[in-house]
Amino acid sequence: MLDTKYLLTDEQMMQFITKGYLVLQNDMPHQLHLSIMNQINHVMHNEGNPGNNILPRVPDIQQLFDTPIVKGALSSVLGSDYYMHPHRHCHYNQPGNQTPGGGKWHKDGYWSSMRSHRPWWAMIFYYTHDITEDLGPTAIMPGTQYYEKFLGDQGETLLPTGKAGTMVLVHFDLWHRASLNVSELDRYMLKFQFLRLSAPEFPSWNHQSREMIVPEGTPATHLNLWQDVWDWLLGEPTTKQVGTTTTEERLLALRQELESENPTERGRAADELGRIGAEAASCAPSLALLLNDQVETTALNAAYALGQLGTQGIDMLIKQITEGSSMTAERAAYGLQGAGIEAIPELLRVLKHEDEKRRALAVFVLGMIGSAEDEVVPSLISSLQDQSEWVRRNAVESLGMLKNAGEQVVSALAKVLKDSLRCKTDDASESNHTDSKKSYVGDQTYITNKVGYTAALSLLRTGKTGDVKDAVHSLEQALYSKDRYVRAYAAETLTHLRTEEAVDILIRYYRTSRWCPDTSKVSTF
Repeated sequence: MLDTKYLLTDEQMMQFITKGYLVLQNDMPHQLHLSIMNQINHVMHNEGNPGNNILPRVPDIQQLFDTPIVKGALSSVLGSDYYMHPHRHCHYNQPGNQTPGGGKWHKDGYWSSMRSHRPWWAMIFYYTHDITEDLGPTAIMPGTQYYEKFLGDQGETLLPTGKAGTMVLVHFDLWHRASLNVSELDRYMLKFQFLRLSAPEFPSWNHQSREMIVPEGTPATHLNLWQDVWDWLLGEPTTKQVGTTTTEERLLALRQELESENPTERGRAADELGRIGAEAASCAPSLALLLNDQVETTALNAAYALGQLGTQGIDMLIKQITEGSSMTAERAAYGLQGAGIEAIPELLRVLKHEDEKRRALAVFVLGMIGSAEDEVVPSLISSLQDQSEWVRRNAVESLGMLKNAGEQVVSALAKVLKDSLRCKTDDASESNHTDSKKSYVGDQTYITNKVGYTAALSLLRTGKTGDVKDAVHSLEQALYSKDRYVRAYAAETLTHLRTEEAVDILIRYYRTSRWCPDTSKVSTF
């Protein structure tokens, strides 16, 4: 049982929500970090980078992730049942690296079919040694986790430093890069990824304050977006203003500010209108125009503001998701997520849209809303038969995100997993089909069976519901998939289910797949 004193505070959670990172200091013996570094150094220089096998190759690393500080932080952000993803990597920054300024700013390739603003995923960067700026730590750009476009000079570059054992917990989508190592020492950083297995039903940190208190130093202000994430983590619907009184003069002034040449003013006005709520519904058409704003921070504020304006705001968002450009449709999807269950009836109608992009976005939003009410479950199960692979994959993931979805979801997911394994043409080649090129995430080459991968993940999230025999049988087949991540999820899900049959399957599987961390190309026995 984790001591609650190690859980994050409200202030730390708000830093993670607004800035996308937290620096953790593990109080472990220096000798442990030195031993880990020496083992990694030997492996890297004698065997090459072990990639996903870094943990079994250097098992001592697990001790760092078993500390109360790390478990408390991950439990706070992702829930107590979080899962360490099978992908991990050792980043080696050589002395005197001549790359100008270090590496390229980027977001990591994501494992879902859409990026989520809500923290379903997180990463940890672990340094085996004292990390100083001259060693080239991984640079991060605080607050940029919600942006598809790189902020460039408008963003702040931060180089987290600290003693050996320093860990940086980051939102999965935070922009980051390797900085320049100007020292004469090797710099090792181990990257591990973690995911949430269930939507929050209550705060999983040391929650005290009902109001979110925004820290200073954020690159832009996104009050409605942050409120959406905060409320979601609390397990509650997004806070909507009730009973506020705003004069017509103030609404007129805000509507005029939406047309300002200054993007900061436009964004601030959009944010305020969202905080006003339904009383600002007359401003919905003006906000909708900003979804196409060239400044992404402003457009995001407009999207989330529309989600707070009731029926008129939802109507504008639905119009954009069905008729707008690809970019505005995606922005509208995030706004509809913030609108919550009120948007469900219109989203269900979008599932019949002729364009796969629009159907896929609607399915994504239904999963983010997470409600299994009314026609959501049967509609998503029906979408599993959609001609578009991207729609099907979104439906598979969304079914795994619903609260109290029921036994029929597990049976449907088990069937999807079996079908994906039987398919002779894997998802990687399917994604090259002409009808999928425009919208499917075709650059996820690290997943060769995308639908099967997502089905195995959703079974990990839902598999204990009802009769699990179908799930166990499909997962047994998935243990021998050609996709390494399907195999990994299948093994983890069977471990999670832990029925007598699942345990027997795992024992037989592990007997033949056990990997010895001490055996290398230089060892003979």
